[in-house]
Amino acid sequence: MSPRAAAVLLAAGNGTRVGAELNKVLLPVAGIPILARSVRTVLEVSGVHRLVLVVRPEDRDAVGEAVSPHLGAHDLWLVDGGAHRHASEWQALRTLAPDIEGDEIDVVAIHDAARPLASESLWRSVIDTAAELGAAIPVQQMPQLSHRNGSVAAHGLVGVQTPQAFRARDLLAAHRRAAEKGYVGTDTASVLERYSDVTVYGVPSTAANLKVTFPEDVVLAESLLSRLR
Repeated sequence: MSPRAAAVLLAAGNGTRVGAELNKVLLPVAGIPILARSVRTVLEVSGVHRLVLVVRPEDRDAVGEAVSPHLGAHDLWLVDGGAHRHASEWQALRTLAPDIEGDEIDVVAIHDAARPLASESLWRSVIDTAAELGAAIPVQQMPQLSHRNGSVAAHGLVGVQTPQAFRARDLLAAHRRAAEKGYVGTDTASVLERYSDVTVYGVPSTAANLKVTFPEDVVLAESLLSRLR
């Protein structure tokens, strides 16, 4: 039986670096908004029975229009984001807290909605690993790097991606502790590492799980999608 999971999609950014006047997650990739692609994939993952989108207040209507054709009979919770990523995560967790404390949710997975190519199998892997071991993040092996002085960086460097998944009660407790201390994490895993004893495990991923940040990333995402069809 699949763990009961909540998926949180962070979509409260903007399109500054991608060169868009609107929120970048509303940009189309192969005819479908970036955010809608993430939503469609999440809804394919068995056991996910809460879907939370964290958005800017001014984007609520546009986000609703973008994702509603892809929801089917599924419910969607829209939550206003905070001033930065950490605050947006906390807003989502506060919304989910009653279900977490009532043991309705075993795992919470948090994802950058601007990563539209995260696969169903990657979501499944991080959620199942988190349910079993406590916490899981996708990692991509990085090429060996050289410093300007000619020395070579250490082997084993990885790039960290999303979705990142965690046992729900551990994540809520760590975020509450962070709020008390005024700590702002760089990503969700950093909060767990600072305010819990949970070990964060890496799950293999690839460069195909790209984050749309610059204009060329939209073109690359479309190219990757064409190869996956």
